[in-house]
Amino acid sequence: MRHYTKATTWARRGLTAVAALLLAGAATAHGAQAALRHVDKGDWLYVTVTHGDARAGDTRGTLLLCDPPRGHSRAAQACAELRSAKGDIRGIPHKEVFCSMIYAPVTVRARGQWQNRTVDYTETFANACVMKARTGDVFALDG
Repeated sequence: MRHYTKATTWARRGLTAVAALLLAGAATAHGAQAALRHVDKGDWLYVTVTHGDARAGDTRGTLLLCDPPRGHSRAAQACAELRSAKGDIRGIPHKEVFCSMIYAPVTVRARGQWQNRTVDYTETFANACVMKARTGDVFALDG
């Protein structure tokens, strides 16, 4: 049995946040510092969207904070969807939309903490329309 102080727990969360940023491939000094400042403030996810090949495509990412919602162009909507799904991105209700059958792969990734549980989600969709229909505003990084 291990006993952790509050400071130790925050430090561990900070290391988790930095590790998530590094593994997401978008860890800048500013991004890592932002993650460390906010990890003790509730639910958060570092979300990335890669258009094209997951290894060589165009990747964008941001830190989504939900207590209060910020750090994301649609933070309030994304946090509301995550709350209704209890932090499970796969549990977000799918929207009934018509998407083209053009294959333009989009890989999304979310890593972080939700209600003291670690979140590690990765999925590739056929195109951005399908991604939006399945994940709502969580990965809507284009504004």
